Amino acid sequence: MKKQISVVTVIACISVIIHGCDVQNPGPIEESALNSPEAVPGIVVGMSADLSVAYRQTTIWGSVWSDDMTHSGTYAAPTVFSTGEINSEDVDTWWDYAHRARWVAESGLERINDILGDEFNSSENVAKAYLYAGYSNRILGENACYAVIDGGERQDFTVHFDRAADHFTEAAGIAENIGNENLLMAAYAGRASMEAARGNWTAAAEDAGRVPVDYRFEAVYSLNTGRENNDWPPNTIERGEYTVWDTPWEGVDDPRLPQEVIRTADGDTATAANGRSPWITQLKHETDADNIALSKGTEMLLIRAEMQLRENQDVNEAMELINQGRSYHGLDPLSAGSMEEAWQHLQEERGKDMWLEGRRFWDLRRWYGESGPSHHNYLEAQDRCVPIGQGELNMNENL
Repeated sequence: MKKQISVVTVIACISVIIHGCDVQNPGPIEESALNSPEAVPGIVVGMSADLSVAYRQTTIWGSVWSDDMTHSGTYAAPTVFSTGEINSEDVDTWWDYAHRARWVAESGLERINDILGDEFNSSENVAKAYLYAGYSNRILGENACYAVIDGGERQDFTVHFDRAADHFTEAAGIAENIGNENLLMAAYAGRASMEAARGNWTAAAEDAGRVPVDYRFEAVYSLNTGRENNDWPPNTIERGEYTVWDTPWEGVDDPRLPQEVIRTADGDTATAANGRSPWITQLKHETDADNIALSKGTEMLLIRAEMQLRENQDVNEAMELINQGRSYHGLDPLSAGSMEEAWQHLQEERGKDMWLEGRRFWDLRRWYGESGPSHHNYLEAQDRCVPIGQGELNMNENL
């Protein structure tokens, strides 16, 4: 069934590439029709689309798995998440989207290798495919309790970090071969985040140092179809399913945290969709076509700053790197008189810089319980990872 779905996705993408908006349904097409060089761009566009869908779900649900947003609506799964529980029966959608993105990218790479042969390692599309495989694995590693690969057994979630790092390394090699600086920076940035996740801070900082502060690599969204929307405006601006109220970011004057109190006709604070919570909407993703960053240069500065705190206990160098990011956003510099204060700044800056980008839950997970750097107890009474989806549990005989 996964194979059938991916074929439909690819055929649709090829049709859009060839015909623009005048898309005709070609009817049933043999899978073997994809085994040609002409099909490769469409296959890779399909990978990008599936990654965007998975990331959309991660940013929205991840906002209440973490402290990015407060759930203030009536939808079933987020209502459960707001109690601190993340149950298998509630996360099937996320599990399926994330693993579909991973499977489509990884199996697509195998197909493309068979198609291109000797040209495989000099193809821009292959570099992109490796990036999509890397970022889809990162989504799973940063959020899931366990790795389950293609119907296999339960494994440690860090398996996804290893796979992602390998994919980013392959992407970097091809991007360098073909001289594509944009894809090379995306590979370095993705691998830096994975080396940090694996505790290889020196390697993480080395990769991060190659990425300029203004760099961005994004999951792509558009207004073309509902599947291509990022889904943030209907959930937060048009309807108050999530609110900034009662989060660490409520009312913070920072350009990275754009928000607005929704008012009634009388000027009072409106209530959100649940009829109780004050409705403070996010304005970071104002339209359904707003792309969402997967990696960016300011995150790389924070990875380097965290390395300085962890490996060198160098408060001054860490704060210099933190302030480079703040300067990029037009913010005044911060100072720290102790390691503890520097760690607090680092953790708050990561929260602000990557707000609503699906990364906060991982930060809280990895900092939780650390005796030195952790200033956060948000996850103390909450589930700290996403369990295997119920559908996977029901169908996978190895679980």
